Amino acid sequence: MFFRKIALAASITALMSTSAIACEVNARVSIVGNEFPAIQSVGAGAQACSGAEITTNLTADHQKINLPGMQGNPAEYTSAIVANSSIVALMNEDVIRPLDDLVAKHGQALKKNQLITIDGKVMAVAFMANAQHLVYRADVLEKIGVEPPKTYEEMLAAAKMIRDQGLMENPVGGAYAAGWNLAQEFNNMFLGMGGSHFKPGTAEPNINTEAGVKTLEMMKALSGYMNPDFLTHDSNATNAEFRAGNVAIMNMWGSRAATLVTADGVPQDVVDGFAIAGPMTVGGGDTPASTLWWDGWTVAKNISDEEAEATFIAMMNGISPAMMESEEIRTQAVWLIDGYTPTDAAIGVFAAAGMNTIPYPMLPYMGLLHTALGNELADFMKGTESAEQALKDVEAAYIAAAKEKGFL
Repeated sequence: MFFRKIALAASITALMSTSAIACEVNARVSIVGNEFPAIQSVGAGAQACSGAEITTNLTADHQKINLPGMQGNPAEYTSAIVANSSIVALMNEDVIRPLDDLVAKHGQALKKNQLITIDGKVMAVAFMANAQHLVYRADVLEKIGVEPPKTYEEMLAAAKMIRDQGLMENPVGGAYAAGWNLAQEFNNMFLGMGGSHFKPGTAEPNINTEAGVKTLEMMKALSGYMNPDFLTHDSNATNAEFRAGNVAIMNMWGSRAATLVTADGVPQDVVDGFAIAGPMTVGGGDTPASTLWWDGWTVAKNISDEEAEATFIAMMNGISPAMMESEEIRTQAVWLIDGYTPTDAAIGVFAAAGMNTIPYPMLPYMGLLHTALGNELADFMKGTESAEQALKDVEAAYIAAAKEKGFL
């Protein structure tokens, strides 16, 4: 798989003063993507090019706007920064172009594991690896006398001890916001339970199973130690809880964990106690309850060839090896960029890769199931529906969407 082949060996000021000198574009560039620090650095690197207007719209709502913003003719956005999951919707709607000709002309420096090839065509350029894994307060675990949890069952036991000893009322964090985040936490746990999202060789859903029920039961047990508003907490809100000293153990993205305690105003005990470990297992299994990811960029189909070339050139500048001269940028991610050397912040992602974590399924119909999970699981988490009924509702919603799209 992509991650197994990675030879993982990862200041905007340095970037602007080196590679950007030679970077000039002659047509509009407009970038949409997520808002975390690594992507902000890529966007800033692209904007360092001169010669034409280069704009970025980096927002947590990127998956709601990237497809509509690329369906027009001409497309509003000339590039969307995507991951395993979000490229699928753009492929399904045929709004991004193959990059083989641009790679041949301007991408000679790219490594093979950066070229996301689908049906024999390069459709995206990857610049970082990612995974969710354990983030914890070493000082708090030391107070209760336990080692960092290696399983979700151990996490629950530690959470109970932390609460019972009056150290924290809601010591568990999790990006359980209803919608995409909640669905992703289900996906992680479900794979750890040995589940398979689809029946072999088909687009038929396969989540209303014993593994699916056990997944929801574990998620519900964990939520009992979370902030009561957990269904509104995305990664930003979950990280804010950790920074405030309210959370001691959580499953968090490597790309977020890297900069978790570098924000202004984080209490010193949180900074000093901050620690990272690999992903946890669950239910007695040995498959991590996590998924492996890549993040990368695409080029829109419904734009002129001049805009496409300008976009490719600008985005190449956004992932220039010169970025790795900045310690701040180098620690923001597990970069797939020449010149990257691992930092302490990369421990969790490296561990995930080393534990044979399953990559997020890059299937054309996975996005439909992810959406159905995000829409239908909140009722169970609120206690108004059984696990079996929630999973039945997910499958029904997915089947309706998959039939509409012609997958079933």
